[in-house]
Amino acid sequence: GSEITMVSRAGHSADLSGPVMTRALCHFDNAYWLPHVAMHGYSAKTNTQSNTAFRGFGGPQGAIAIENILDTIARTLGRDPLDVRRANYYGPSTGSERHTTPDTGNGVTTPYGQQVEDNIIHELSAQLEVTSDYRARRAAVAQFNATSLVLKRGIAFTPVKFGISFNVAHFNQAGALVHVYADGSVLVNHGGTEMGQGLNTKVAQVVAHELGVGFESVRVTATDTHKVVNTSATAASTGSDLNGKAAQDAARQIRERLATFAAARHGCKPADVRFANDQVVIGKKGGKKLELPFRELVSQAYLASVQLWSDGFYATPGLHWNRDTLQGKPFFYFAYGAAVSEVLVDTLTGEWKLLRADLLHDVGRSLNPAVDIGQVEGAFIQGMGWLTTEELVWHPQTGLLSTHAPSTYKIPTANDCPPVFNVKLYDGDNPADTIHRSKAVGEPPLLLPFSVFFAIRDAVSAVGGHRVDPPLAAPATSEAILRAINAVRAGA
Repeated sequence: GSEITMVSRAGHSADLSGPVMTRALCHFDNAYWLPHVAMHGYSAKTNTQSNTAFRGFGGPQGAIAIENILDTIARTLGRDPLDVRRANYYGPSTGSERHTTPDTGNGVTTPYGQQVEDNIIHELSAQLEVTSDYRARRAAVAQFNATSLVLKRGIAFTPVKFGISFNVAHFNQAGALVHVYADGSVLVNHGGTEMGQGLNTKVAQVVAHELGVGFESVRVTATDTHKVVNTSATAASTGSDLNGKAAQDAARQIRERLATFAAARHGCKPADVRFANDQVVIGKKGGKKLELPFRELVSQAYLASVQLWSDGFYATPGLHWNRDTLQGKPFFYFAYGAAVSEVLVDTLTGEWKLLRADLLHDVGRSLNPAVDIGQVEGAFIQGMGWLTTEELVWHPQTGLLSTHAPSTYKIPTANDCPPVFNVKLYDGDNPADTIHRSKAVGEPPLLLPFSVFFAIRDAVSAVGGHRVDPPLAAPATSEAILRAINAVRAGA
């Protein structure tokens, strides 16, 4: 067993430090089954400026701790870190012989008491291991390092399991408003905030699909609490899950009204009215059918005083959480992923370069693969910056942040993208009843660049023949890498 203590620098006021720490504790396990673990989390009041939440909301900070532990265990045992990681994965959702003893449980229960019922990390890892050619590349890295004194390569494979939902249960709700105009055009307003992540695109797709019209017929207006009230924050990667479901509910009510109207008008049942490709087909399959444009049916319904607008609502079912005991079911489902990264490190300067990255990420049945792949790519590079170049330096007397500008805070650029960047979406539906069986994609892929950090550790470890565990913590700046290299040399 193990006992873990996490301490966050909250700054001079709490802000969101408490909820961030809660999510960090809930993601310490990442993809690993930990039957015997005690965790403690503290938010420390300091003399520095207050900190607040960022993408991941504590999840990445919690998960990287267990990855550090397993990386060190693998190096101590002289085993491939991937083998150690896979040996400690949560068991298959159906259970297995390895996880059935009375004193250890069933292998699918998290430290906070939730069952991992949708585990695909085994299959996903096996697929990426093959497509990334991980084993052959690890052997090639070892061969390169055996003959290269100054430049060292490193490679790492890291998994992701990320819980989706707000830890505060009542935040998991959303509303939407859908208007269908007499000309067949559609207007949507929902409770989510579009900030470049493609939320409005996905919601428009959902409504278009529900009404059987083209995407170009649907317009989404900016979030406005005059229209949709009591909106939850667009956070916790729930934007599409919550607002997509709410918009679907509203659009479905309108479609059902139109189907009832068309059926009564043409002497059939509502089930015999189908909406697709901007057309409405009325009549039983195999029988005589009438086909007319969607806009024509809408116009007829308007003249017949059929309500052509509706509100929709959705609340995630089955969630519960005890904030005092940190036990319950805080997440509706988990999103999974894995990444393989290979780096080249200059042992004289501490500079490094990402040579190749292979990502395989689980988004369920993707609502929009182009948007989702873009989110995965962006999260990977953003997280890589967090783990390597983005160093926060606080003034020791004033407590002010010194690295507060682009000149002092180094974020990644296009030049930091690897020359070989393979990103694929894992093929599979979400077992949970989400919008079209999709999964969230906002925050989970921010954990994929763990592979970059541990590839750097692998390269630094090669300096001492993998006999010394590198004293390297994130962010792995060039200065930190060089210090770790010197420490490995001294201890080898």
